[in-house]
Amino acid sequence: MLVDVHAHIDRFNEEELNEIIKRAEKENVVSIIAQGVNHENNLRVLEIAKKYKIVKAALGLYPLNALNVQVIDGYEDYDRNTKFNVDETLEFIKKNKDKIIAIGEIGLDNKFSKDKDNQVKNFNKIIELSEKIKKPLIVHSRGAEKECVEILETSSNKKVHLHMFSGNKKLIKKAEDLGFYFSIPCIINKSQHFQMMTEIVNINQLLTETDCPWLSPFPDKQNEPAFIKFTIEKIAEIKKMDKIEVENNIFMNYQKLFFK
Repeated sequence: MLVDVHAHIDRFNEEELNEIIKRAEKENVVSIIAQGVNHENNLRVLEIAKKYKIVKAALGLYPLNALNVQVIDGYEDYDRNTKFNVDETLEFIKKNKDKIIAIGEIGLDNKFSKDKDNQVKNFNKIIELSEKIKKPLIVHSRGAEKECVEILETSSNKKVHLHMFSGNKKLIKKAEDLGFYFSIPCIINKSQHFQMMTEIVNINQLLTETDCPWLSPFPDKQNEPAFIKFTIEKIAEIKKMDKIEVENNIFMNYQKLFFK
């Protein structure tokens, strides 16, 4: 029973999505957590989750899509039409809390924004909401891994999934000791960092993700949930475990984080 805990499937058109869901189900993927990054995406994610049983909704606000956060030149996805008010977005998430299993994608990004104060202010507001509505957090931490862990450490909500976490060994161990979960992407085969993370983190705190349509393990294909099976194989190899045992452990981690 495979799980993809971080996917941007709203990026696919309807025809592509139908085929992607079919291929995922064929490979025994039982859950795909679709991420919302702004209000428009959140609406789309809810639509997709309603249509496909396999898809679970997470609503969020990507740090660079917050209206009060300044973005530096070079952020390829920047578009003023994707900028949304933080408080209005959080109110929408609160209203739809019974339709979601997590708040995400949220967090901090110090690569494409130097506006740290507003990002931290927004992040704290979102964490406070998660404490109130009792939902796990799916966290983006690009270039801000230390800050994210330190802020999350002070929260009463320890149901945290660190997506594509690039912190060093010391920071990984600190986050692990706090009980946080780490998702391993499909690029593990060519990433020494994620191979290292897989080796040092307890299997009971590992998850699998695609971040699709990005980060494909194949140079000529967009990423998709069906490719999770290759990540499972690599984790099993590194952990010296049976593949089915890895699958079962990760599925149990998914259940524990998002449903208990």
